[in-house]
Amino acid sequence: MTFINYAAREINCKIVYYGPGLGGKTTNIKYVYEKTNPNSKGKLISLATETDRTLFFDFLPLDLGEIRGFRTRFHLYTVPGQVFYDASRKLILKGVDGIVFVADSQAARMEANLESLRNLDLNLKEQGYDLRAIPYVLQLNKRDLPSALPVEEMKRQLIRKGEPVFDAVASKGTGVFETLKTIAKMVLLELRKGR
Repeated sequence: MTFINYAAREINCKIVYYGPGLGGKTTNIKYVYEKTNPNSKGKLISLATETDRTLFFDFLPLDLGEIRGFRTRFHLYTVPGQVFYDASRKLILKGVDGIVFVADSQAARMEANLESLRNLDLNLKEQGYDLRAIPYVLQLNKRDLPSALPVEEMKRQLIRKGEPVFDAVASKGTGVFETLKTIAKMVLLELRKGR
């Protein structure tokens, strides 16, 4: 649910990066943060857990153009990848405008991808969202690893609604901005429809 700040003339949109643990969600956001103009970004906030190296969530406002005289500001979040943190995942999904699912391309991680995707669908439904209706992009990360499954096999198992799919190597920045630009455009299209 987009938040409009009339005083600041800003439309605030929330994009959540979802996926299995250690799949590259945090790497995506850190790369975007490092490459974004310092004048157009806020602070990168991370809440680390004691039991896991995964960041709890990251927050990054990013300005990308105007709609009806209002600047758009994107807030990027990651969810924790581990199932143990499901309550946190649900909380972070509240008010989401768009989702990037970051899949780990390694063959040994396909079941984790599928479990995370099922969890995303369930958590969205619990909050009254429908994965088929919300702006959604699939990123196939870690394409540079020798154990990466073929792209067609990953698509066959992971595509849910004909969503845009991007190959990525987030640690090198490959596919990171293409993914972000696409989900941002999809969110803006929804805004322009006046949802």
